[in-house]
Amino acid sequence: MKIKTTFLLLFLTSFFIKMNAQESVYQDGESLKFRIHYGFVTAGYATLDIEEKTLNNKEVFHIKGYGATTGMSKFFFKVEDIYQSYVEKGTDKPLRFIRKIDEGGYTKDIRIDFDHENQKAIINNYKYDKIAIEDFPKNAQDMVSAFYYLRNNLDTKNIKVGHEEDLNMYFDRGVHKFKMKFLGRETLKTTFGKVPCLKFRPYVEAGRVFKEKESLTVWVSDDENKIPIVIKADLAVGSLKATLSEFRGLKHSFKIIVE
Repeated sequence: MKIKTTFLLLFLTSFFIKMNAQESVYQDGESLKFRIHYGFVTAGYATLDIEEKTLNNKEVFHIKGYGATTGMSKFFFKVEDIYQSYVEKGTDKPLRFIRKIDEGGYTKDIRIDFDHENQKAIINNYKYDKIAIEDFPKNAQDMVSAFYYLRNNLDTKNIKVGHEEDLNMYFDRGVHKFKMKFLGRETLKTTFGKVPCLKFRPYVEAGRVFKEKESLTVWVSDDENKIPIVIKADLAVGSLKATLSEFRGLKHSFKIIVE
């Protein structure tokens, strides 16, 4: 269903890579809210929030993504999704990933703990009361941590149009290849004013949901924050859009063109 796909896309919107670790571009208290709309109709909202915590004696950023349908949309197809990641400070490595979703009665309740030293993923499937241990590649990210890892490591000064990057993401008991292309720079008119953006084309699987593999476009702020401004998906029927509607707690100034 189109609405649930948008929430997944929002948390899968993972775009940026460089080689060396650096100081985080985000911080405790950062909060982003997005309006999800199908045509002129608001279908729901999604949020991404960060909180500093300690997990297994390690300092982490606890990142929580939440998405839900609203208004009339929830009567046609109710969605309530929670995605969480615990990311180790200084290394950008995910230590724990939680996925708890209810999409029109389709549910998942999974926790994955990552043992990076032994490259093992311990998967707790609470819905079926099962535990599994699987291998995962070095430097693999989960569905949420990928976004923040790549935010931290984008070289905006040197990236060139047409440049392609890929990334290993681990979820649902498997490694998934993510690939995207940099399309260039563009200034978008938003409710906040004109925002300089970096434009990306993540590749998706064509078929049931998307018209073709180049059906997804993402605009990210061209500043030190690198936050999503607009996400647009051309679907098999119609199109969906997620736009940044609120933000707070950004570590760096939000770049807006004043005329």
